[in-house]
Amino acid sequence: MGVKKVTAGPQADGQRLDNFLMKQLKGVPRSRIYQMVRKGEVRVNGGRVKVNTRLQAGDEVRIPPVQTRQAQEVRIPDEAIEQLQQAILHEDDDFLVLDKPAGMAVHKGSGQDWGVIEALRQARPKWKDLDLGHRLDRGTSGCLVLAKHRHALVLFQQELKQGQVNKFYLALVKGYPADQRMQVDLPLSRQLLQGGERMVQVDEQDGKPASTIFRTQERYRQASLVQCELLTGRTHQIRVHAAAMGFPLAGDEKYGDRDFNRQMQQRGLKRLFLHSSMVEFTALNNERLIISAPLPDTLNAVLNQL
Repeated sequence: MGVKKVTAGPQADGQRLDNFLMKQLKGVPRSRIYQMVRKGEVRVNGGRVKVNTRLQAGDEVRIPPVQTRQAQEVRIPDEAIEQLQQAILHEDDDFLVLDKPAGMAVHKGSGQDWGVIEALRQARPKWKDLDLGHRLDRGTSGCLVLAKHRHALVLFQQELKQGQVNKFYLALVKGYPADQRMQVDLPLSRQLLQGGERMVQVDEQDGKPASTIFRTQERYRQASLVQCELLTGRTHQIRVHAAAMGFPLAGDEKYGDRDFNRQMQQRGLKRLFLHSSMVEFTALNNERLIISAPLPDTLNAVLNQL
C-alpha cells in the first residue's frame, strides 16, 4: 500500500487528528500513530502537525504506508464484554455512561490490544460511531462518558473546554491535608517517554494551567479519603497535584510514596485508589445529567481495614 491522501468530510470537522487516524488505520496501535505524526510522516494540507490538531472539513490528510492489523483478529474476551454491559450507569439516544473497571484501558495502544471503546463497539455493532467523551487512566475506575454519535461528542467536548462538565473523584492519600478544602493551582507539563509512557510534572515556566479542589471526607490513622474536583482536565492531574502537596495517592506507582504503598498493600489495596465518583453534564435536550458510581467493594474493604 502506498501513500494515500484522504479529504476530511463534514463528519470530521473539529475532530482531533489522532482520532481521525485511528478510524482510518484500524488495527494500528495509537503509539504507532503518534510516532508517525511526530516524525512528520502524516501531513495536513502539506504541513507538519501535532496529534491534537483539530481538522476542518476539506482538509487533506496525507497518510503514509503502514501495515495494519484487522480489528477482528483481536479477540476480546466475552467476560470483559459482559462486564462492561453490566457496568452501564446511564444510556440514552446520545450518551452512554459506564462505571469503568480498574485495570481496563479506555482504548487500545501502548501494549493494549483492545480497550473499553473496542469492546463496546464489538458488543453492539450498531454503535460504529461510539467515541470517548473523555479519558480515564487504566488504573482508575468510575464514571466514563461516551458519545454515540459525532454531534453529541462535539457538544460534550465543547462543554469540557468551557468548564461546564463537573467531574468528581474519590482518592485515598497519605497523611492529612492541612485544610478541609484546599485548591491547588499548579501548571503541568507532559512528556512522552520512549515507548509511549506519559510522565507529568509541575512546570511553573512552560506548564499549562491546572486546578484541583481537594475536600477531606474522612481521616484514618495513616491516610485521608478526599474528594477531588477537577477544574481543568490535564493528564494525571489529581495524582501529580496531590503528590506535589505532600499527600500522594495510595497505590500510585508512578508519583506515589513507596513505603506508603507497601503499607496500603498490607491492608488489601491492589490498585491505584482513585475512583471517578460523579460526573455532571448537559444532555442534548438541555437537561443536566448527574451520574454517580459507587466506590468499588475492593476499595471499601481497604477503608474498613483502616
